[in-house]
Amino acid sequence: MSRTENGRRVCALGVAGVLAGTVLTGCGGDGDTGDGAGGSSAGRGSQEQGTQAVRSAYDRTAEEDTAKVRLRVRTSAQGASESADGQGVVDLDDGDSVMTLTVRGQRIEQRVIDQVLYQKMPKGQAPAGKPWIKIDLGKVAEKQGAGDNSMSDPAQSAAYAKAITDKDVTKKGTATIGGVKTTHYRVSVDVAELPNGDTLREQVGSTLPMDVWLDDDGRMRRQQIDMTLKAPTPAERSSTDASSAPQKVTVRTVMDFTGFGTEVEADEPPAGQVTDMTGKALEQGQGQS
Repeated sequence: MSRTENGRRVCALGVAGVLAGTVLTGCGGDGDTGDGAGGSSAGRGSQEQGTQAVRSAYDRTAEEDTAKVRLRVRTSAQGASESADGQGVVDLDDGDSVMTLTVRGQRIEQRVIDQVLYQKMPKGQAPAGKPWIKIDLGKVAEKQGAGDNSMSDPAQSAAYAKAITDKDVTKKGTATIGGVKTTHYRVSVDVAELPNGDTLREQVGSTLPMDVWLDDDGRMRRQQIDMTLKAPTPAERSSTDASSAPQKVTVRTVMDFTGFGTEVEADEPPAGQVTDMTGKALEQGQGQS
């Protein structure tokens, strides 16, 4: 796999890890819009330059090999919401990561290695008396009909430059992210242009809103994805039952990148301490496919 493809996958794995884990345990925002900016919108600016900047940002970021990352995810459905916060380090070359998450006030250690998610559960919550669970994200993505993980995590699909044209990118102004001056772009990604776009559109709609903040070197400093997922109810429900209408789940994911070049040490937990929950994740995914 090329450096470009790996760089585009890195955001996906961080988000997918949190989402996959919360399927089993219980996603960071505190209402933060991700602006971090003072002043008003700077308008569109140069469309061509903005589009090129966004298209090249993933490659420029991946060239740094590794980075520290802060992740905030907020999910809302039926008037209720949950948040998850995480921080750690990620290998921008192969997508491996080591993070500590806070979900429902509890801390979870998370590792993603070769597209396999490992999470060390809070005491008393681990199945079979083993502290770690694992989920094969590749198998989950394949079951959902997207061997390249595009279905399991729309954030990855948003990174494909071919889905971004001049009309999709708007320059919004400048902001300071972690003490670094950045330029803020808003991107409206045409889902139909993404891999498995027809299937993905059934989940997230025709467009995928994304905001990115790029530093003077063109590297990603913040990425925000806003998704509205359509989650069908179980097929066994009566079609005449009003409660059988598809539910909508909104997900806001914000990722900040700092500390480029930080060493990443992602090791698999001892096999005897791990329970494979891939099957459980696949079963739960069937009702939403």
